[in-house]
Amino acid sequence: MGSTKVLAGARVVLPTGVVQDGRVVVEDTRIAARAAEDAEVVDVSGHWLVPGFVDIHNHGGGGASFTSGTVDEVLHGIHTHRLHGTTTLIASTVTGDMDFLAQRAGLLSELAEQGDIAGIHFEGPFISPCRKGAHSEELLRDPDPAAVRKLVDAARGKAKMVTLATELPGGIDSVRLLAEQGVIAAIGHTDATYEQTVEAIDAGATVATHLFNAMPQIGHRAPGPITALLEDERITVELIDDGTHLHPASLQLAFHHAGAGRVAFITDAMDAAGFGDGRYMLGPLEVEVSEGVARLVEGGSIAGSTLTLDRAFKRAVTVDGLSVEDVVAAISSNPARLLGMDDRIGSLEAGKDADLVVLDHQFDLKGVMRRGEWVVDPQLG
Repeated sequence: MGSTKVLAGARVVLPTGVVQDGRVVVEDTRIAARAAEDAEVVDVSGHWLVPGFVDIHNHGGGGASFTSGTVDEVLHGIHTHRLHGTTTLIASTVTGDMDFLAQRAGLLSELAEQGDIAGIHFEGPFISPCRKGAHSEELLRDPDPAAVRKLVDAARGKAKMVTLATELPGGIDSVRLLAEQGVIAAIGHTDATYEQTVEAIDAGATVATHLFNAMPQIGHRAPGPITALLEDERITVELIDDGTHLHPASLQLAFHHAGAGRVAFITDAMDAAGFGDGRYMLGPLEVEVSEGVARLVEGGSIAGSTLTLDRAFKRAVTVDGLSVEDVVAAISSNPARLLGMDDRIGSLEAGKDADLVVLDHQFDLKGVMRRGEWVVDPQLG
């Protein structure tokens, strides 16, 4: 006999809108249409029920790095983000030696096969030295299709996304290769022109890696990649809503031009997320985290974030003034659809995984359920 829970009394965010005094039925690991008579009732009155968060760009947390940590450390980092509502996570690597990245792909693919992560994102080494951010310039290389294929193959079918500076030699051919392989080609850490970005989109690129960051600014005669990425319906734009990476007006600009259906909130988190200030390593580079902001010790570039998606959710509603429905789209349903996983996750619908987050009236996290099991039990305070 399976266990059935009824979460009752909350404002439930569904694809069709917000249901007041709603209920969600959980049977074993899935959301069900009806509840058994003897179902356990969990009173979540006065709270919000939203789908579990989906983070497609995340380098670590809880003191652990997805690029360099042991299996146990990576699992700890994953759990840290689950405690903050991220029930589905793509593990992102940073620029490194090709053989090392291939080795990491093997380790991370095993975790993907076990269901601990939803796949792998390679951010680097195929990026522009002009826009390298917190990546080691000595290890950067052009996006030669054979090299890109090496990493994709090493991931054993679990590569979900590769970030490329598509204007570099081999960039367009690599975009086509990734599209053929069913892997997302993301434009980022790029010095491309508007015209070069349009060419990459036409070749099959579908994501803008942390839009605005690590790319040329908009110019009135040289509109650059941001304009091309915002205007094209085929592109999903990643946004880091931590108050450091983006001015609120830039976030509003992205929502206005792309629309809520083309935005994916990400953390771009590094080890310090959910852990604290101090010195860390991001790949081979040393990072100083002070007051929650991560910067390279040498040069001072922003080095990822310490963001968790529950904080991004609260900020988007209370500071940016976005509707709860639009935030749910950006933090759950859009990234789920992008990953091709929206048949299982991303919304509170019967038959899907019972992944959900309980938020109070101030949008502070109070509960997290993943596949029918409480990660954070709202009844335990």
